[in-house]
Amino acid sequence: MSNELIFGFHSIEAILAKEPERFLEIYALKGREDKRLNPVINEARKFGISVQFMQRKALDNKANGEQHQGIIANVKAARTYNERDLDEILARESSPFFLVLDGVTDPHNLGACLRSADAAGVHAVIVPKDKSAKLNGTARKVACGAAETVPLVQVTNLARTLRDIKEAGVWVAGTAGETDTGVFDASLTGPIAIVMGAEGDGMRRLTREHCDILVKIPMVGTVSSLNVSVATGICLFEVLRQRSAL
Repeated sequence: MSNELIFGFHSIEAILAKEPERFLEIYALKGREDKRLNPVINEARKFGISVQFMQRKALDNKANGEQHQGIIANVKAARTYNERDLDEILARESSPFFLVLDGVTDPHNLGACLRSADAAGVHAVIVPKDKSAKLNGTARKVACGAAETVPLVQVTNLARTLRDIKEAGVWVAGTAGETDTGVFDASLTGPIAIVMGAEGDGMRRLTREHCDILVKIPMVGTVSSLNVSVATGICLFEVLRQRSAL
């Protein structure tokens, strides 16, 4: 299993709380002593995790340009989730709620989508193995800990996965600007998967063909589209609103 670098407090605190055994070493900004850093260092030392203090330039170089907030961790790579894990979630949840990202390649957008997914109560985020952003340090930092709580399920064939979850009773709602059905007008209760397309290109043809319904976010201004992570948040919380009203 390979190692990875994790940046920022939220992602490091989340892993430290759930899987401290993954830590190999922590690198912290030398000379910084404050109420944000000290508790993390103290907690890490309780688990016997090595802490190395570094000058800012050395820390910046290790982060390779990423915003690290004065703390970086070298950790064992997290477990990956696949189709078998998705089957277990389907069997466990009486009313599963999924987010499907079809070709989202920007790790910042992936992290933001994971953060919204966690807040909205999504049981898993489903992505194709190919042509998708990786769950790297950037995505984890943007996710603010959500990458440790929401399973990111990588599937070999997204169209086949959509077919399988439909057979399991999940309603698949895709997002497309050309449909006449607004997301606030559609029925989005019960077992459901919200499908978001790639930045700029939208859903692929096969993905679109496996959707039960297409919905759009009403736009009344001059812009024609929203960032995929912003659109994801709007759609997920509309599902949450409708499910909470039952």
